[in-house]
This record gives sequence, structure tokens and C-alpha cells, in this order.
Amino acid sequence: MYIKSVAAIAATILATPAFAQDEAPPSIGGFRVEAVGGYDTARVNDESGGGVVYGIGVGYDFQVGRRAILGVEAEAADSTNDGCATELFQAGDSLCARLGRDLYVGARAGVMVARNVQLYARAGYTNVRVNLDYDDGSAGGNFSLSQNLDGVRVGAGAQLHVRRNAYLGGEFRYSNYEQGGDRGQFVGTLGFRF
Repeated sequence: MYIKSVAAIAATILATPAFAQDEAPPSIGGFRVEAVGGYDTARVNDESGGGVVYGIGVGYDFQVGRRAILGVEAEAADSTNDGCATELFQAGDSLCARLGRDLYVGARAGVMVARNVQLYARAGYTNVRVNLDYDDGSAGGNFSLSQNLDGVRVGAGAQLHVRRNAYLGGEFRYSNYEQGGDRGQFVGTLGFRF
């Protein structure tokens, strides 16, 4: 699934015509909003699973000189990433975990490396909700709980400005959470500047 997603994003980027010489350069500063979607993989205590991540992000970029930006940003996302382990404590039991909403706030820095291509890096705070359901195989010892885990996220990516105020992007991000969990995400973005 990941290879198909990357191939689709690359085909879209390569099929997009370059800016005409008389067209205004892309807007790289100001308020932006973007849709995010891609592949999510997580690991907790040597158990791993994958799923689809989707969400929405907002930010404000301050243009520094002609080619660079410094910005602040926030994102709210969710994931289909879940998994179950069986026979943990006794025959017939199971423990299922699902990653819920993921909140992020941070900063980013970027530079235009071509007329319509920007490279950037980001870092910030992230908080994920983990939902656990335990079934002991009988009616007596079942329970469910949710826990929020704090963490740090770093990432890097590229944006292709397809119109003056619109862009497509691709990014890898890594999050490390308290209590031994981490996740990697390969995402694509569709964004607009205002």
C-alpha cells in the first residue's frame, strides 16, 4: 500500500506543468491549511502494526528573505492503526490496542530549492490517545481503558507549489512517546495558502 501511495503522489507531481515564466512566483508565507493522509506504522514493546493516518493541519509561515520560511503549526489526526495479541496471561485471553486521535503543535523551517519546490524540516510536541481492550475469555475479568501519551515528533518533507496558493507535499515523520512507544508515518498533503 505504501509503494502505491508514493507512486500516485510522484505521478501527480511529475504530471503537473511547471510555472510559466511570466506567472507570479508561489506564495511561501502566510496562513495555510492542509489535508493529510498516508501510511502509519507504530511499535509498542516490540509489537508493531500499521494502518492509515488522516487529518488536517494549519500553520502560519513567516517569509525570511526571498527563499526561506520559519513557521508555527498544529495538526489533528486519527489512524486506523490497531492490533491484538492473544494468549498473554491465560488461554483464550486477548489484548487489543488502537491508536486514536493524535494532536501535534510545533515549528518548521524551510527553503525554496527551485521556483516551485520547497524542502522543510519540523519538530514539536505530540500527544496520542491509546485505547486498550482486554478480554480474559470469560465474563469476569474484561476491561477497557484509554491513556494519553506525550511525545516528540520530527519530520522532513517537500512541497511542490502547483498554483500560486496551492501545493502538494510528501513527508516522513517520526514520533517517540513516553512508555516505550514510537511511530513512523509516510504522508501526502494537499494544502492552500491564504
